[in-house]
Amino acid sequence: MAKDIKPEPIVSINPDSVSVNSPLLMPNANGYLYNPHMLLQVNCRGYAIGQFMQPEPSKYSFAPNLEATTFIQPEHHYYAHHPGRFFYLKDNDTGELISLPYEPCRKQVDKFIFQQQQDAIAWQFKHNGLEIEIRVELSEQYIAERWQLSIINQSEREQSLSLYPYFTVGYQSWMNQSARYVDELNAIVASAITPYQKVSQYYENQELKDSTFLLSDKAPDAWLANQQLFEGEGGLANPDALAKPKLDNLGSHYQVACACMQYQLQLKVGEQFDNTWYFGAAKDLDEISAIKDQHFSSTNASIEQAKFSPCIKVNPQYLSAGNQRLFSFVNDWLPRQIDMHGTTNRLTTDPQTRNYLQDNMGVGFLVPKQARSAFVLAMTQQASSGELPDGILLNSNAKLKYINQVPHSDHSAWLSICLLCYLDETNDASLLTELIGFSDSIHAQPVYQHLLKAIDYLLSKRDERGLCYIEQGDWCDPMNMVGHKGKGVSTWLTLATAYSIDCLLAILTLYLPTELQHSLTEQITKLKVAKQKLNDSVNTHCWDGDWYARGINDDGRAFGVKTDQQGRIYLNPQSWALLANATTPAKKYSLLNEVQRQLDTPYGVMMLAPSYTKMDEGIGRICQKSAGIAENGSVYNHAAVFYAYSLYQVGESDLAFSVLAKMLPNECDQLLRGQLPSFIPNYYRGAYYQLPDYAGKSSHLFNTGTVAWFYRCIVEELCGLKGQQGRLLIQPKLPKQLTKLSGSRLFLGAQIDFEYLKKDIDTPSYWLDDQLLNQAEITGIRSGQHYRLTVHLPRSTLE
Repeated sequence: MAKDIKPEPIVSINPDSVSVNSPLLMPNANGYLYNPHMLLQVNCRGYAIGQFMQPEPSKYSFAPNLEATTFIQPEHHYYAHHPGRFFYLKDNDTGELISLPYEPCRKQVDKFIFQQQQDAIAWQFKHNGLEIEIRVELSEQYIAERWQLSIINQSEREQSLSLYPYFTVGYQSWMNQSARYVDELNAIVASAITPYQKVSQYYENQELKDSTFLLSDKAPDAWLANQQLFEGEGGLANPDALAKPKLDNLGSHYQVACACMQYQLQLKVGEQFDNTWYFGAAKDLDEISAIKDQHFSSTNASIEQAKFSPCIKVNPQYLSAGNQRLFSFVNDWLPRQIDMHGTTNRLTTDPQTRNYLQDNMGVGFLVPKQARSAFVLAMTQQASSGELPDGILLNSNAKLKYINQVPHSDHSAWLSICLLCYLDETNDASLLTELIGFSDSIHAQPVYQHLLKAIDYLLSKRDERGLCYIEQGDWCDPMNMVGHKGKGVSTWLTLATAYSIDCLLAILTLYLPTELQHSLTEQITKLKVAKQKLNDSVNTHCWDGDWYARGINDDGRAFGVKTDQQGRIYLNPQSWALLANATTPAKKYSLLNEVQRQLDTPYGVMMLAPSYTKMDEGIGRICQKSAGIAENGSVYNHAAVFYAYSLYQVGESDLAFSVLAKMLPNECDQLLRGQLPSFIPNYYRGAYYQLPDYAGKSSHLFNTGTVAWFYRCIVEELCGLKGQQGRLLIQPKLPKQLTKLSGSRLFLGAQIDFEYLKKDIDTPSYWLDDQLLNQAEITGIRSGQHYRLTVHLPRSTLE
């Protein structure tokens, strides 16, 4: 009887790589590389998005038509002439032409593996006895991608091959563009001039990196830098230029450029060819020459490496397959995504304040000093009224752009929320008394006063009912017509303000010196009263019988209520009502039931339902977004993770864990989602009951505030190892499906190895280094020490 052959998994996740073994089943599967200067996203088929800061986001690989400048888009559209990095390979004996990784020829090879590695993206191929590897990394010093290719002839015959790396340059400038080969550099250089209108812009443009280059270690046998001549009548799938024995060695003058080189290979059996190329942006030939000297004269090329330390590692080997995937992601890939946000600032010079603060809340678990600097920078841009701006300017020349020119009402709410998490993790109480100025005043005040002012500002922006004005949006940017006349209010922001007050009270009572606490006794009392009034206002005016409304618009119409045909229920007010402790037990279970009934899907919890299908001028441009996309009813993971965090706060740990687990594709739905488990996307498509055929598909956008909160849920809630005043509280919240969990936690420079076991006992017990603890906390933690924590937990009666 023939032995069953177990098929190779389509997707695999490991500590050092996440891979997919087909370019067809998940065609948009992609990975990303980043450093402080640039970001590269490459999909498994070879299409790429490369951007760098100079200081605003710029490109060096363009489409063949003039592109508008936009931020990185969700569900990015790939097309035949989309910028890419391709390697054509021609068998000179048979004439067979393929392209690697897959585009543009779209011919399958014998073996295909695409890998997202920690500091690289790589492919492995086998075809006609050839073993081929391609790898790309980022240069640390320069705006450059480093591509390495190796071919080994493992066949039984000598092979005559032509190799053509083809890198898109595209339409650089309508004003001036050209390309040529520079012999002394082994480089194709496409030069352009950024157009200017105002004379002042001419001088500002002098330092721009307007040249795109492809620099080779080995000199090519031939080259071509003219896209039209390269394609001819055959197009990218069968270029005319590759039908000739050699490329024509022709450049371009104002035509659209490309960067193509040819290498004639005569590989004997067992023989190997290797080469390295650098592709990127430079100011001039001198800079390209410096790159050549730096990287090709030394074996120690400077490549960006991770510089962060994850604060938690879970041992996944004894867990089920699904949980192994989740915790492998938590150990190795989630910290990387958090670090990417903190390192790149979402590739903008004016990140939205709410994003900047939440992203750095996550960074606080990995690189606390970096997070501290970010919080301080944000507070220097706070107005003396307490208002935080719509965006944080990262350098002296940066300006508020795009969405940050629209007034949003929520930014001041995030300061205390995110700072409390940082203080719990670092015990950096000295920050609270550090003197920091304001954007409109030279009179510096201690940080705790900045926090008080932020809350005072929020409390001053309420209507006669005690509800917070929404202006032209709160956390939900496109809800821009609810309050643009100055009357509309936000249920969510009112609850977020209440929760922010709770966080501020915790900061003042836990981390402020006792004498300063006494001086604030009256203010603390007023804050407690204000918090209760906020909750009372929400319960009086925003409870719709079974769940909370999203708000009340300028015309006095409540929305997110039962009578609405679209946008009947929103997730955020329900989550933050739990966080702000605004619910009664009856209201809690009612809203949980309605979220489960109306918003839950196999791919996560939708942000609202039903999705809007027509414009509502009392709500705004959220209604114009496609149903199930982004804020209009997708599984918007940032909102979903708020829900998960709130569930942990009210004892619903099983449901919370389920919400977190759905943020990653599983083995059953990974092809439908099209998402590798190497990052959490901004959203999965929603409108589950309206457009079920599209639901679950990934946005593939890796910029999302989800990840900081996800990490916090894992560290502080699931593993239950939360800092507070230099102590480590022990409050694990394992779901029923986890009967044991072990790993290690870094806290204040110490390492705590933990093991949780569920047993037939009535009350939990805690041992530290085999000594029974009287309380569920570790005190007296010393940096550099190694501790061993064992916790026995009662089994649930339902397990």
